[in-house]
This record gives sequence, C-alpha cells and structure tokens, in this order.
Amino acid sequence: MAFLTGKTISERLQSMAPEGMSLQIPPACLLDMQGEPLEYEEGVSLTVRFPALPRYANPLGHMQGGYIVAALDNTLGPFSYLIAPPSVTSSLNTQYLRPVTPETSFITCVARLTERTRATLYLTGEARNPEGKIVALCQAVCQILSAKS
Repeated sequence: MAFLTGKTISERLQSMAPEGMSLQIPPACLLDMQGEPLEYEEGVSLTVRFPALPRYANPLGHMQGGYIVAALDNTLGPFSYLIAPPSVTSSLNTQYLRPVTPETSFITCVARLTERTRATLYLTGEARNPEGKIVALCQAVCQILSAKS
C-alpha cells in the first residue's frame, strides 16, 4: 500500500490523467484556496490543509460554511480521482459542528473511502481545527465515469 506526502500526491494525480484528456492538476479552485496536500494512504485516505483566510469570513468573522465545504470538496475530489479516475461528485452532504473562529489559522480536511461499488464511491470527510476538534463532517457519493465519458 502506497503512502505519499506533499508534492508527490500532486505528481501522482498528474500521472493518472487518462490519455487524450486535458486536465488542470491541481485545479484552480484548489490553488485559490491554497490547499496543501499532506498525506495520501492509497485507497484509504487523503489529508489536505487549508488556511482560514480573512477573506473567507462571514459577517460574524467565522469562516463561511461554503468555504469549509469547498475545502472538503477540494479534498474529496482529488481523493476520488486517486481511487477511480475519472470520477465526479454526484452528492455532498455536510453537517457543521462548531465555528472556525477568526483565531483559527487553518483547517485540516481528511477524505476516507467508506465503500466502492462498480460505478460508485461512497466517501466521508471531516474538517478539523488546529486543536484537532471536528468543525464539519460530510458524506459524498461519486460516480465513476467510463473511459469513454
């Protein structure tokens, strides 16, 4: 079982592009959120850290929920691609447990495989603050595309 860290995760993603398919890896949305891949355990999990930037704040000063779910999606998406390229998210459900306050410097997101069928991946994700407390949980369903798609 492979265990990758840092830049080698992006290199693995780039190497998996199907022949003739033009992909931007890492995608602009991940670059914009300054996601930093930390570790990948093949077929098991992917961990990515995201800064909690002031521009992500809602009127209360907390990280807006859409940015939290975007960070989770920017972790689950690459993870699904590492497991079954190409694949796309068909549903994503999120529960928020606590706020990401202005004092929080980053969140760490972890994607995990729950189940895989012939055409579908069932994934879970969690976002944690630097103290290790869960700020959000999510479940995702990803459709595995045929090579012809």
